Order: sequence, then C-alpha cells, then structure tokens
Amino acid sequence: MSDKFKIYWTKVDEAPYLATFSLLPAVERFLKAAGIDVEIKDISVAGRILANFPEYLKEDQRVPDDLGELAELVKLPDTNVIKLPNISASVPQLVAAIKELQNKGYNVPDYPEDPKTEEEKKIKETYSKVLGSAVNPVLREGNNIRAISKAVKESAKKYPDSMGLPLKPWSKDSKTHVAHMNGGDFYEHEKSITTDKPMKVKIEFIDETGKSQTLKEVALQEKEVFDGTFMDVEALQKFFGEEIAKAKQEGILWSLHLKATMMKVSDPVMFGFAVKEYYKDVFAKHEQTFKEIGVNPNNGVADIYLKIKKLPEDKQKEIEADIQAVYEKNPPLFMVDSDKGITNLHMPNLVIIDASLPTIVRDGGKAWGPDGKQNDVKVVIPDRCYATMYKEIIEDCKINGQFDRTTMGSVTNIGLMAMKAEEYGSHDKTFMAPSNGIFKVVDENNNVLFEHKVKKGDIWRGCQVKDAAVKNWVQIAVERAKQTKNSTVFWLDENRAHDAQLIKKVNEYLKAYDTTGLDIRILKPQEAMKFTVAKVRKGEDVIAVTGNVLRDYLTDLFPILEVGTSAKVLSIIPLLAGGRVSEAGAGGSAPKHVEQFIEQGHLRWDSTAEFTAITTALRFFEEKYGDKKSKVLADTSETALTKLLENKQWPGRKPGELDNRGQHYYFVKYWAESLAQQTEDKELQTKFSKPAKELGDNESKIIEELKAAAGKPADINGYYFPDEDKLSMAMRPSKTLNSIIDSI
Repeated sequence: MSDKFKIYWTKVDEAPYLATFSLLPAVERFLKAAGIDVEIKDISVAGRILANFPEYLKEDQRVPDDLGELAELVKLPDTNVIKLPNISASVPQLVAAIKELQNKGYNVPDYPEDPKTEEEKKIKETYSKVLGSAVNPVLREGNNIRAISKAVKESAKKYPDSMGLPLKPWSKDSKTHVAHMNGGDFYEHEKSITTDKPMKVKIEFIDETGKSQTLKEVALQEKEVFDGTFMDVEALQKFFGEEIAKAKQEGILWSLHLKATMMKVSDPVMFGFAVKEYYKDVFAKHEQTFKEIGVNPNNGVADIYLKIKKLPEDKQKEIEADIQAVYEKNPPLFMVDSDKGITNLHMPNLVIIDASLPTIVRDGGKAWGPDGKQNDVKVVIPDRCYATMYKEIIEDCKINGQFDRTTMGSVTNIGLMAMKAEEYGSHDKTFMAPSNGIFKVVDENNNVLFEHKVKKGDIWRGCQVKDAAVKNWVQIAVERAKQTKNSTVFWLDENRAHDAQLIKKVNEYLKAYDTTGLDIRILKPQEAMKFTVAKVRKGEDVIAVTGNVLRDYLTDLFPILEVGTSAKVLSIIPLLAGGRVSEAGAGGSAPKHVEQFIEQGHLRWDSTAEFTAITTALRFFEEKYGDKKSKVLADTSETALTKLLENKQWPGRKPGELDNRGQHYYFVKYWAESLAQQTEDKELQTKFSKPAKELGDNESKIIEELKAAAGKPADINGYYFPDEDKLSMAMRPSKTLNSIIDSI
C-alpha cells in the first residue's frame, strides 16, 4: 500500500480526544476496506511536553516529536491530515498537565514562571513551544476555506431551534451599540511597505537620550508586506473613561471585547487599562499597597482578589468594600457568570471577542448583567481595524430585526493565514515602549523604512504577510467564485495602510484569471458587512475573502447565527505544497464535557465536524488521484451524516439521552447501510452488506448497552494524560457494537 493513501489523525486533548477512542476504531476499518491507512500523530499538551524533554525521561517513557514531524509532512505534496481541536495551552493548563505527568512517574521539570538560573531560563524557553497556539501556525501551511456543509445547513433550516440556542428578537429601540476609538488607535498609526527584494530588517527603539536597542531582526522575502503601528495608551485610557461615563448616562451595561488568547502581548495590556479606568478609585486609594503585593491589572480583578490574601483581614475587607463601591458608582458590567459575580473584567481571557459578539447578536442585542437578567450593552472594541464591521451588523439588526435560520443564506470564508500571516503572527513583534522615544524599522544599510514617535507604555506591533500566501489566497477565492457563482468580497480597507498594500496585490493577481461573469469586489469591512448581511437576509450565499483575524471573527459570527455553533463548521486548508488539512470544528466547550463525562459517564461532545472532516479527507484522494473507492466512501459518509441530522441523532445534554458514543453508532450504521446500498463499487457493497445488516438488527441491544454505561462516574485516571486502556473501555462499552466493527 502506497504512503500516499494515508490519513494522519491527530491525537488532541479533552472531549475530541475522548471521542476518538469511540470513533476511530470504526473509521480505521471503513478506510482499510478502501486501502487507506490511518496513522495517529500526538499533538496533545501532554504529548508535546514529553516530546520536548526526552533527557528527563526513562528510555521507555520517551516519545517522538509528532508535531515536529507534522511540520515537515505538511510541506509535502501528498500529506492528508485530519486535525481535531487542540488546547491552546495557558500557563495554568500547562502547569496542571506537568503536575499530572509528574504524579504518574514522568520526571519532567517544573515550569519556572520566574526563571533565575540559566537552566531555568532554558526550561522556560522549551516550555514556550507548548504554550498558546503552538500547533496551528505549524500545521497551517496554507490558506483556509471555512464553510458549513450542506447537511448541517439543511438540518438548521429544518430544526432552527434545536441547532444551538435560538435567535432572539431585537427591539427597535435597543440601546446596544459598538463604541470604538476615533484616533490614537492601531488603525490610525499604521505604516506599511512591500519589499522589492529579500532583506533583513531590524526593529529598533531609540530613547530620548539617543540610546538605541535592537528588539528584533526579521528576514523578509521579496514582495513581502511589512507593517508597523502603535496604540496610544493615553488616548486609550481617556476613551475608556469617556465610554464608562456615557454607559452610566445611557443606563446600559459596559463591556470590553478583545482577544487576549491570541494577541497575548497587546490585548492583556489594553485590558489592564480598562481595569485601571473602571476601578480607578480603588487603584488610586490603594496604590502603595497594590505596588507592595504586586497587583497586575493586566490579569484582571481576579489578581486583586488573589494578591490581597497576603494582607490582614481588615485590610482585605476594606479593599473588597471599595471594589463594591465602584459598582454602585459606575455602569453595571457585562457578566461572565452573574451567579458567581464574575465580571467581564475578571480575567483577560474570559471574554473572547469572536465568541462574545455573536452571542450578543444572537440574543437580540442583550448581554447578561449583574442582576442575572439580559440587558442592552455598550460593546467596547477600542481599535477600528475590526470594530466597524461588528458595529454594522448590530445597526443592521436594530433596523431589520433578528436573522432567520430557516431562510438565511450562508457565508463561506477564505482566510489569509498561510505562513503565519497577519496580526495573529505578530506577538513576537509586539513591544511596550520602555520610555518616550521612537520605534524604527531599518534595513541592512540602516535606511529607515518607517518610524513611530511614541510615549512610554505605548503598544507597538509589527506584522508581515508573504507574497506566496496572498497569491494563493486570490487563487482559492477565484476558484470558489467560479465553482459557486456566489458574490465574492475581499474585506479590505484602502484607508488602512496594511490593506492598501494587499489591495494592490489583489488587483494585480486577479488579472491572471478570467473573471467574466463573476461578482468579485473589494469593500472595506463595514461596507463588506453591509453588503453580506443584505445578501444573507435574502437567502443568498456570499464568499468573504478576509485576512487572518477577520477569518477568525466571521467564522464564529455567521455559523452561530446560521447553525447555532461554530463547532459544526468545516475547515479545509489546501496546503501550499499540494496536500490538505481538514480541521474539525472548535473545542471551546470541551473542558466542561470532560468534567461531565468523568462525573456522570455522559459525553455530550458532538462529532458532526469530525464526520465532515472524514468526508473532505476522502475527497482529497478522489480529487487528486481520481480514486474511485475514496469517492464512494466520501459520498456514503455524506449520506450517513445527512440521515443522522434528519433524525436529530446528536448528543443530548443529560445522562440517559443519546451521547457521543450513541451518535457514533448511528453514523457508522448509516455509513455501512449506505455502502451496502450503493452500486458503484461492488467490492465495497459486498464487504459492508453483513455489517450493515448486523448494525441494523442489533440497534436496540447496542443502545441498551451504551445506556447501561451512562449515569455513573467514568474512571479514566487522568485529564491531560488518562489511562488509555481504561479510556478505551469507557468509550467502547457496547460489546455487540465492538464485535461487529472489529469483524469488518
């Protein structure tokens, strides 16, 4: 069997990892019948920790660096990967995983948050390879097509309210609105160049005495776009103060929406300024105490509560009372959990813009307040680069009301993310100005390409986009436009320096294609949203061609409105080298699912996105090599998913209802039946006729066996590194089902 007929299946964390133990044994049997191999690659947090510290482990505990291997594989022409949602590990998650591994006899080092020795510094640097979005930039060696599959879309039209939470009506006099800065932000200060030859550039900072330091060197390719910009934090804080006062007058909630999980350097600092401004009185009164106990506003109010535990009880009570007094004086905050008193300003990663904004639009412009009720809300998004498109959809809903899942069109996204494109690749080029001074970007001959005069504390960031990535992005957009005949919109703003450079490229690269009869246009984000929403309300489909950040925002926004969740979205990355990565859904809710499984033996993870990823991975073999067996498997897996959704056989929330394992049973049953009924491939038809009959005949027995396993705690001995034998038993509790699958 040739290596080209192989699918790499990623082993990840939490709920999708547990689900693999039930789904993968069946998938392997079905694919083997068509001569396709499945190989598992471990990109889990625990797997990545072990792979990075071989010298600390016994010989039999060492594991290969699967992520490193995949990084090389995605640069080859035949590579076909199914990527499940993995954890973007925060420091607390990393520390918890290390502790679990140590308790199981793996002698990995502790994570040194504040390294003192050279060895500790080296350990911390090694662990940084495991933190945050360590996986995605490595695997995403291509741009991205995110769409909702036909089966999922049809199901949402048919059952609009059982697909995620329903859309709530908007009131005409809703006071909800987006507030953004009108000056001093990243948008205003951006400067951008396109290189005419390969070059090395330096990012330098020169203080007022003329002392210069090099912050970073960046190698740029020919025709690469490079930008620099900064946020004036004085203007930012003034803006926060004004908007807090306005929200009080308007009688609505105040909320801040950033993305501190990805923009790890800039957004926590912007968040910190909001914390300092909202709780201004507390910070002014207790300035000295906070300095002594090391309160960091960038970590949110939670940091105050944590650090004051060091103080005498009366002092703690005084500070807590002062915090409460702020709530009396200021507008009420948008709540993450009103029962527990956790506000939007509690921790920087609790309110993530791409998840928080769609729910406000879905809920009729309402957000949860401290009173446990939903209220109108001021949506504060400081920077204008993306705030305006959210402003547009909110204003549209105030005029035209809620969307309608049964009639609305669909938005497909073509996202520019190859080669670490755009702001999400910028944290390594983001700096706080250490004093008043100038940030300069200079070439090898010390020519200044551009510079920014800043004040102490201002946030400067650089960002780059490679030419090959843009060329490929335009190509995918044109191909998709030809395939679908849908209106295709590049969301680019000629008044933004970065976008102006991209617009030149897009206009140039479009000339290479015959676009006769196609509707391809370039609109700034606000206009693009206006155009898209008008089409979608008429039931028409649109292709949004966007940069990396908008890709992330739109592919949560529209799926939540259309089908209730972004976890059911299908994401295909045609790799630049010719291979493919099929990404399954989103894993945001995965931790809660694991907790419930361990406590109640019920896994409510929905594998719809894994089913669609299986289909697209099979389509790759059909499209690239004309493989007939892969086509039949893909067609029948699609039929199976359609039937599953028609019968509403997705996991329920409570024990006793169908769970993830039951969903897998129905998918496998319909897949086998569909293979047994098709006539394109006699060999597959014959192979699956017996299992199809057995899976159908034994339905009630299998469901009984699955139900018997639910409702009691599941012992899997771990969270990040469970006992896989125990996990396999827990996820495959039906002997009848197992024996049918294992005999295929």
